[in-house]
Amino acid sequence: MPSDPSRLRPKAVSRHVLIVDDSRAQRRVLALSLRRWGYRVTEAATGAEALDLCRADPVDIVLSDWMMPGMSGLDLCRQIRAIPREGYCYFILLTSRSGTGEVVDGLDCGADDYLVKPVAAGELRARLRAGERILGMQTELVEQNHLLEDALDELRKVYATLDGDLIEARKLQQTLVRERCRPFGRSSATLLMRQSGHVGGDLVGCFELATRRVGLYSVDVSGHGVASAILTARLAGLLSSASPDQNFALTGGNCYRCKGRQTWPPEMIAKRFNEMMLDDLQVDQYFTMAYAEIDLDTGRAELVQAGHPHPLVLRVDGQIESLGQGGLPIGLLEGAVHDRIETRLNPGDRLFLVSDGVTECPDLLGQELGEDGLIEILRANACLPSEALLEALVWTLAERMDGADFRDDVSGIMFDYAP
Repeated sequence: MPSDPSRLRPKAVSRHVLIVDDSRAQRRVLALSLRRWGYRVTEAATGAEALDLCRADPVDIVLSDWMMPGMSGLDLCRQIRAIPREGYCYFILLTSRSGTGEVVDGLDCGADDYLVKPVAAGELRARLRAGERILGMQTELVEQNHLLEDALDELRKVYATLDGDLIEARKLQQTLVRERCRPFGRSSATLLMRQSGHVGGDLVGCFELATRRVGLYSVDVSGHGVASAILTARLAGLLSSASPDQNFALTGGNCYRCKGRQTWPPEMIAKRFNEMMLDDLQVDQYFTMAYAEIDLDTGRAELVQAGHPHPLVLRVDGQIESLGQGGLPIGLLEGAVHDRIETRLNPGDRLFLVSDGVTECPDLLGQELGEDGLIEILRANACLPSEALLEALVWTLAERMDGADFRDDVSGIMFDYAP
């Protein structure tokens, strides 16, 4: 980008003045004075000749007689104003008319100034200097516009690079939710993820804790963009069965009661994450979470709710239960305590963990869906299998917004229990 401050100053130039008058004597008198003052001068006897000269070589200032045979000074002014050019042409009418109406007509046609004949040399020079000041400001404005265009070009390049990086980041983030539906014996977990931008701060997933035990989670990191996506990726690594030694739900030991790897209870998982955010990461971000551990043999479910929307149980008989008392988000308050929630799933029941991008989805009037609205949608589509039910939920949210983009990530995980 050009950085030379001299570009912002008008250059010292010899202004090009075009004198248009059907009187040769008048032209010569004016030209003599103008050349003596340092101007470059061109003469034209008619408006048509002057117009051709302006098209071939744009001039800075035009001194034109008002009354000329053929094309008048007013017509010439209109024609010159219609010529495409970058710089401005300062137009002065020379007239023997001094009436206010005639002067107004001339200025309305695009003239910048006028002089009454016979022209006094001192007044002419003053009017020319006024014109030069206007041209100087216009030149400075053009130079500044060029600098702005250069800056915009640089910003466009940066944006194009950033946009490409964000597209690749979105692809990578989508790999965090590879399977939309994952079986666990006869049971299954169905995942929903609709990002509101290139990259989002929501995360849903599931993993096998131990033999016949399953962990489910729904996470919503504060904010949007790259910072949120980076934290989301880190949390995905800490809730993954691919790296048991790093999984915050696992202790790394073995337990006969747990039929394999020993697990932390849900409230301790929330505690571990809270300590990590405040003691280790020490960032301004926080996140909400709903986490559930389910015993596939008994249907016993232990959960924790940390600032996330209430987990919902869709009973096989059509009832829908809301679990939890809210709880504090993760990473806001040192020593935060989260209570364990317990329930039991019966065959055919479904557990739904969902982000606030669903419950806070507004309609055209700004009214949020809320938990009651979500329950109404779930009840209306309860006959559908989980994958179709979640698609119906997304369609309903989109209709609320009349097809506009979601303002927040929409995500959730639905678990179908079948022992």
